[in-house]
Amino acid sequence: MKKSLLILLIEILSISLYAQTKSDSLAIVSAQWEVQELVKGITHKKILISNLYGGTQHINILFIDPKTNKKIDIAVSDTLMKTSDMALKNGAMAAINGSYFNMRVGNSVCFLKVGTELKDTTTIKEWQARVTGAIRVHKGKLELFPWNKQIETKYTKKKGTTLASGPLLLLNGREYDWTMCAQEFIETKHPRSAVAVTEKGMVLFITVDGRMPGFADGVNIRELAHLTRVLGGKDAINLDGGGSTTLWLAGVSHSGVLNCPCDNGKFDHMGERKVANILYVYE
Repeated sequence: MKKSLLILLIEILSISLYAQTKSDSLAIVSAQWEVQELVKGITHKKILISNLYGGTQHINILFIDPKTNKKIDIAVSDTLMKTSDMALKNGAMAAINGSYFNMRVGNSVCFLKVGTELKDTTTIKEWQARVTGAIRVHKGKLELFPWNKQIETKYTKKKGTTLASGPLLLLNGREYDWTMCAQEFIETKHPRSAVAVTEKGMVLFITVDGRMPGFADGVNIRELAHLTRVLGGKDAINLDGGGSTTLWLAGVSHSGVLNCPCDNGKFDHMGERKVANILYVYE
């Protein structure tokens, strides 16, 4: 008997992944996603799945098509700002929160270089916990790649903006090595933010809400990597999560916030945390 196309797809997606994720793959690809395209080239998909990764997951994704003249950049603020406010300040069409930062001082705690200006370097704590990747944007194009102390020390790029984060989730379609990361961070479920790039160059901004049992349980790094791969990610990186997790789109209600940030402890769109940097889309 011939296998159905859906079952075949699930088996392909599950290669090299944990056995329990076969049912999770099926839940993702068979779910009735709510889809809207308010702006040509930016498609918003969202879903509330009650049986994904052992809990309830609230997922929002922006699929950004560079072929429609959509470009990506990184915005950095001297003072902490909400993702929505920073997006509006920079004339963005869409945005997601960026990398890790010092909540008291407001500076990045990961390598950040804007053009020739080195703004911050990665702290020892971040090296030990999770920083294994970086994001570079130049002339509107986004690149994800591995990052370590040796690369950071010798890094000489003078154009564009480079921001370290992590862990790197996928590289060339395969899970990245997380053995150098703090395993508690890898295994614990949190709200998560990620950016991914597909084989065809589509850019994905992804948020999975959490810390709201029964409404949004959150995911760990292994589950986030699996999600990005099922969604078509070739390369993907984890961004700052927790209370920072925010996805924003111009022209929608709730001040443009698509997900349910958890800083106010409510399953609504009002719990944004102020952050130090964002990734955003412009035209």
